[in-house]
Amino acid sequence: MPLSLKQKIKDPKQGVYLIGTTPPKADTAADKVERIASKLLKRLNEIEFDGVVVYDIQDESSRVAEQRPFPFHATLDPREYGQLLRKLARRDVITYKSVAQRDAEEFNQWLETTSSDYDLHNLVLVGSPSSTGTIKLSLSEAYEQLADHSAPFYLGGVAIAERHANKGNEHERLIEKSKQGCEFFITQAVYNAQATIDLLTSYARSCKQQGITPKRIILTFTPCGGEQTLEFMQWLGISVPQAAKYRILDAENPLNESIRICRDNLQQILHHCAQLDLPLGLNVESLTNRKEEIDASILLFRLLKATMELHLAEKQVA
Repeated sequence: MPLSLKQKIKDPKQGVYLIGTTPPKADTAADKVERIASKLLKRLNEIEFDGVVVYDIQDESSRVAEQRPFPFHATLDPREYGQLLRKLARRDVITYKSVAQRDAEEFNQWLETTSSDYDLHNLVLVGSPSSTGTIKLSLSEAYEQLADHSAPFYLGGVAIAERHANKGNEHERLIEKSKQGCEFFITQAVYNAQATIDLLTSYARSCKQQGITPKRIILTFTPCGGEQTLEFMQWLGISVPQAAKYRILDAENPLNESIRICRDNLQQILHHCAQLDLPLGLNVESLTNRKEEIDASILLFRLLKATMELHLAEKQVA
């Protein structure tokens, strides 16, 4: 019997390979939503993946002063799209949920319907993108509510290397989130290998010092097809070193160059973190709905999965 996604995440000897996706726009007709999902899964037929990450897209305009490079469009409820993808793909789903917009009672109702109506239990909770504005429910309060709920939720959190580079304490936040129930972490898209290496090293070192078994960290990668996608990545807070930026912008084929950069970054991370006894995983996403970038994300997935599988095999014979 094949292992569930939860079982794979828990077993450090297993690779974990995910595909990240965004729900269609909120006003998309039901039959078209199903066509979009089927089209995505048809593209994914050529690869072996363990599950799908469905994001909860928020405006986030309060986070930065710069204008959003791509206009914000409200999307379908991630639970609806996640439920559909799970049915069609027969794969586990991880559902993201932004918690700041709902008060405690509303969030508890959300948990209730997520379990009873959608039968979804793998969650990543996300806090407010900004400390300004109205925050009805903090991330810590949401963790407490979820821990008290009777449904068998399996909780993950986000890990942001850029925050570690700025403040130097993201590893402490991960340990605290683990105490609050997080069993795995998914990073923001990686384009700054050194920032990620620093975070992973600090986290593994602190876990060892405190006698804690580190949780799996799933590294996110995304292709970049040109200047507008690059601007969007930076607007989202993804750190793109200047050399990588120029490599993409000056390349004859920016998408292929971004794939090479992602592969180089993963190889660097695996090389520097090989002795850390820290289970890793992969999540590959496309930041836009452009066909070329979605196709590139599938190529990227194949390349990075092969790289990770080789690394896992080498660790077992070392």
